[in-house]
Amino acid sequence: MSDNRPSPSPSAGSARESTPASSHVDEAVAHSHDHAHSERGEHGGHSHDHSHAAASSTRLGWALAVTGAVVVAELLGAFWSGSLSLAADAGHMVVDASGLVIALIAARLMRRPRDEKHTWGWARSEVLAATLQAGMLLVISAMVAWEGAWRLASPPEVEAGPMLLVGLIGLLANVVSLAILAGGREASLNMRAAFLEVANDALGSLAVIVAAGAEWAFEWTRADAIASLLIAVLMAPRALTLLRRSVAILMEEAPASVDVSELRAHMTGVDGVLGVHDLHVAAVSSHLVTVTAHVTVTHEADGPSRDRIIHELGECACHHFPIAHSTFQLECPEHASHEHIEH
Repeated sequence: MSDNRPSPSPSAGSARESTPASSHVDEAVAHSHDHAHSERGEHGGHSHDHSHAAASSTRLGWALAVTGAVVVAELLGAFWSGSLSLAADAGHMVVDASGLVIALIAARLMRRPRDEKHTWGWARSEVLAATLQAGMLLVISAMVAWEGAWRLASPPEVEAGPMLLVGLIGLLANVVSLAILAGGREASLNMRAAFLEVANDALGSLAVIVAAGAEWAFEWTRADAIASLLIAVLMAPRALTLLRRSVAILMEEAPASVDVSELRAHMTGVDGVLGVHDLHVAAVSSHLVTVTAHVTVTHEADGPSRDRIIHELGECACHHFPIAHSTFQLECPEHASHEHIEH
């Protein structure tokens, strides 16, 4: 793969000239990408990503239809009953419906093939979608908490009957949406975000039902405000978790599924490898983990040995770790030591 190959620096050039063994340094710039893709299809490969995206689009479309119907019902119910918790849940579901639209767009974008401009395709669109959803949830959570605090101090009269009826309808619809999304929630960060949004909606509907029951049975006027605050509290931690995961990918942190020290140990255990440096592990999306590294090899490693080393490094990356794409550059010891001095 020449796309990850660094441009030769003056130091690299002098290293090549200083030793005959270094003349083959760049001929082994990795072909291991092919091994990684072919051996770990469940984590790599564009056809696999496209099949996941197609299934995700179908699930998201059905969930969006159900959520949209519930939003209309809850908004009408909130207007009818005067319930803040019902309005909060409706507002929450409006955000979630918007999130599902974003997720649906992202799932469709992920099906686009890569080109000369988008060399990774549109895989990262799911991460951008999840980040946007997290921001929307934080905003609506703050708005509901603010209004809930005011209503807690001065609770208005609420019609418990309509509130209870619409809450039950919302809970039933959320259960249906959860069943639709459950099978694909591990397919991507995008789908996981959508599933968590609907799960949180279900908890919000449950809070509305409990508050309506308390209003009806005990005439406890503050129950509605407390339920709305509970909905806000449920939204915030989930949004922060989703935001943290998305930012981690955008900042190209090594994913939790890959122990970099352990990966380095596996790579240095390959026969003929003296050391590994400039090791970088990052995720393009939730299911596309990549690794690049400079690998120092012995002088005795000739052309066939280099091919074997590249093959074994690729096998190591895809069999022991969830790595879908790997690029390795082989170097002689003199090149590696000179490179470290320059850095």
